[in-house]
Amino acid sequence: MNTNAIRKPQVCVLGSAEPGSPAYALAGEAGALLARLGITLVSGCGSPATRVAAERAIAAGGLVLSIVPPDEMPPPDWPATIVLPCGMGDARNLLMALAGDACLVVGGRAGTISEVCLAWLHRRPLLPLVGCGGWSDSLPANPPDERGNSPILPWGSVDELERQLRGLDLVHPSSSALVRSPSKT
Repeated sequence: MNTNAIRKPQVCVLGSAEPGSPAYALAGEAGALLARLGITLVSGCGSPATRVAAERAIAAGGLVLSIVPPDEMPPPDWPATIVLPCGMGDARNLLMALAGDACLVVGGRAGTISEVCLAWLHRRPLLPLVGCGGWSDSLPANPPDERGNSPILPWGSVDELERQLRGLDLVHPSSSALVRSPSKT
């Protein structure tokens, strides 16, 4: 990665999972990890999983860009540093697919599938959460088509997710000290 770069890496968080599920908990941990690694989280913040990822990223001092489907600003308590109301409805899924250097996929339903297919067509690496159920579980064995447009890099823990992000060269070397340094009191 270019150490003179100004733009921070961005990762889209796509999908859905309900509170109390393992996928929901891991989505929150992933949001905090992205913040600690200096990666901007991009999310619609519309599902419980994507919302908790954004909330945890903000709590960890990270940046969150929320691309929302309506043309109106969300309420002031929306979990985002920057909000982009696009007024495009479901067509917003293309913006989500393109807004990240990679796309993290948690569970998911039909909207997630469309975002994943668009990310695949535009050669964005896909990072599906596996081992927690949901649509993302099947993505590594069932890519969108036979073209092999981008890597599919599964993860089942935040340690595995961090290794995948580092393998994609999305982590600045200076972020290493932020990730595992225990607080000294």
